[in-house]
Amino acid sequence: MKFYQKQLKLKSYPRGFHLITNDIIEGIHEIKEISIGQLQVFIKHTSASLTINENADYTVRGDFESHFNMMVPENASYYKHTYEGSDDMPAHIKASLLGFALQIPITNGKLNLGIWQGIYLCEHRNDANGRQLVLTAFGN
Repeated sequence: MKFYQKQLKLKSYPRGFHLITNDIIEGIHEIKEISIGQLQVFIKHTSASLTINENADYTVRGDFESHFNMMVPENASYYKHTYEGSDDMPAHIKASLLGFALQIPITNGKLNLGIWQGIYLCEHRNDANGRQLVLTAFGN
């Protein structure tokens, strides 16, 4: 079994949902050496998250942002963790709802995503500065 691990620093993105599938593929070329395996993508932050969803229609990303902002509002009177700004506690909640890691099958040297699937960075802060990912590929 082969194991590869890389850290990838993403550029800074504005708040919202951003396709990063190509960044990940370019960040770990070694997946080409794996016939059957897995890629784990882990984000090293508590106010951003990862998900897999629609990669063709950009309106999906805007709808995600709108929905999450309604579901987890800023400035809720019951938040105690507010010293980093009004977007901080909602960002932590949104990140916990979506999650910090993804497992994606590798088949014949490629990510085995569905035709309409892409990997999203879900940036929940207004002024984030480049997120760090750990990419771990393993298999035969």
